[in-house]
Amino acid sequence: MKNRLVEFRKKYNYSQETLAVKLNVSRQTIISIEKGKYNPSLRLAMLMAKLFETTVEELFILDSEDV
Repeated sequence: MKNRLVEFRKKYNYSQETLAVKLNVSRQTIISIEKGKYNPSLRLAMLMAKLFETTVEELFILDSEDV
């Protein structure tokens, strides 16, 4: 699964640490999600979308191989 987390994080001028604090996760979690090494839980994905005032579908994109 691809994501646009870096794009949205930069748009809101959040550092990885700031985003981690806002979402109550570790900075390492944010790094792993941004690199595509970890897919967030549904709850975390929804919290991210709400924080960035977007939808989960806009933030996370399924690859054709994910289906």
